[in-house]
Amino acid sequence: MTELQTTFTPRARRPRPKVVTLTDAAAERVREIMAGADRPYIGLRVGVKNGGCAGQEYVLEYAEKADPLDEVVEDKGVTILIEPKAVLFLLGTVIDYEVTRLSSKFVFQNPNETDACGCGESVTIEPAKPE
Repeated sequence: MTELQTTFTPRARRPRPKVVTLTDAAAERVREIMAGADRPYIGLRVGVKNGGCAGQEYVLEYAEKADPLDEVVEDKGVTILIEPKAVLFLLGTVIDYEVTRLSSKFVFQNPNETDACGCGESVTIEPAKPE
């Protein structure tokens, strides 16, 4: 009996697209906020929760540690942790920081949004579909 030999040559994986990216203004503001925090944080956690009149709301909070299933994105010197259940809702999103005469806020430019409430506090998001 002859011995069957197989060889496996791993192929290089193509780079995965980032779930979210930051504009320069957003990255700068996140770095400022992190520098002024009262304790060390590893990054910014981004998610989506049910709520508001349009059905969903974006969530931003400090992250002290990465959860095992978080999607970790490094962009412009900022670590962004994406909650696993939010990945398909946020795919392709650009987070900006906007300053106007009356307010300053993070703004999500999400290609998966299908609707938003009039006050701008909540949105309707469809999960990204595979290409």
